[in-house]
Amino acid sequence: MKLNELSPAPGSKRARKRVGRGEGSGYGKTSGRGHKGAGARSGAAIPAGYEGGQMPLQRRLPRLRGMARGRHTPAHPTVYAVVNVGQLERFSGDTIGVEDLRAAGLVAKKDMPVKILGEGEIERAVTVRAHAFSGSAREKIEAAGGRAETLER
Repeated sequence: MKLNELSPAPGSKRARKRVGRGEGSGYGKTSGRGHKGAGARSGAAIPAGYEGGQMPLQRRLPRLRGMARGRHTPAHPTVYAVVNVGQLERFSGDTIGVEDLRAAGLVAKKDMPVKILGEGEIERAVTVRAHAFSGSAREKIEAAGGRAETLER
């Protein structure tokens, strides 16, 4: 076998379609564009979603204004940094604030609101200050004799 004997596999290469080369070619006269209309004109791009004058699908469907992800989910939900009740046991003071949680490395971003969730147990009475509390977290903190204070964002 020599380099000049190499050839592509049969059927793998197709000749380019040469339009406008006479009626006998099958692509003469209108060059495969049909008769009249936007598709037959040069430079007249048909926009995506165009349905020939029929009301396009994106205009027939209702707009989903604020509910982007689900039925009752806001488009821009508040994203909280979460801390569980069980993680509050490591603190020694009587009050635990957002600054204490950040200093301990439990909250990474400084501008993110903090929510306390009810995973784990707390044995002593502490005052916890955070932006939000789950119902179970609030119950566990108050059952231990502490207070759950909600901060403004």
